[in-house]
Amino acid sequence: MRILVTGANGQLGRSLQKLVLEQQLTDDFIFTNRAQLDLSQADGIKTYINNNSVDVIINCAAYTLVDQAESEPNVANQINHLAVKQLSEIAQSQQIKLIHISTDYVFDGLAKIPYTEEQNTGPVSAYGSTKLLGEQAIQKTMAYNAMIIRTSWMYSEYGNNFVKTMLKLGREKSNLGIINDQIGAPTYAKDLARALLSIIEHEHFKQTKFNTQVYHYANQGCCSWFEFAQQIFQYADITLTTSPIKTEQYPLPAKRPQYSVLNTGKIIKDFELSIPKWQSSLKQCLNLLRSEQ
Repeated sequence: MRILVTGANGQLGRSLQKLVLEQQLTDDFIFTNRAQLDLSQADGIKTYINNNSVDVIINCAAYTLVDQAESEPNVANQINHLAVKQLSEIAQSQQIKLIHISTDYVFDGLAKIPYTEEQNTGPVSAYGSTKLLGEQAIQKTMAYNAMIIRTSWMYSEYGNNFVKTMLKLGREKSNLGIINDQIGAPTYAKDLARALLSIIEHEHFKQTKFNTQVYHYANQGCCSWFEFAQQIFQYADITLTTSPIKTEQYPLPAKRPQYSVLNTGKIIKDFELSIPKWQSSLKQCLNLLRSEQ
């Protein structure tokens, strides 16, 4: 198979590239960053795919600046919705299978137990709204051969993320207040990348035609940002005073869902996946970061 991966410079894109190199896979992967395939340019998307015959598109590209999206809703909408709509239309017309990465932020956060794929959405931010519109565009365009995979609280050894921010702040400050009333599941990008590689090799995905589906993928377990940070500091041997604070004590432009834990039972069952607990994956990421210092 020829597999086009968008967003190659992002956390998931870079994790996929590393795994593909390590595993020496026989499939032909094409990794594109914004310079090669700019999802803000409609003409460029069509031209690129017409000039590069592919069997599968894994769309890891997204506008992920959650707070900035509140003041740049049109830019977020172009990348998270309109470009995704165009990708799905091209995939549909050229019989290309599509895997699209979405987010827990499509939910309102009012649940008390992990969200299933069938539960009603209700985003509370511009970012979440544009990601939901992207999902809906795929479902409207492609009745078959598309997968939407929602994930949450992604981190890795690449780019900017909560883990790397906490490591930096932990070394610079003696005390830190961290939000304790937002609950989610941290997801290591490498684990999701490994799952994606398993999915595209699975007989269910390789069959000629399958119904378009929504799936949830996140590391097992859940925590608050405060608990997540405490675990980071503990594993990294960083000593400082941390105090739990409420969301309103740290106001940000974009509202976040207070609870966005994802039920992953469906993806585990359909693709026979084993998903690690978030604590063990965090330890793995921190060990890698430590070895690179």
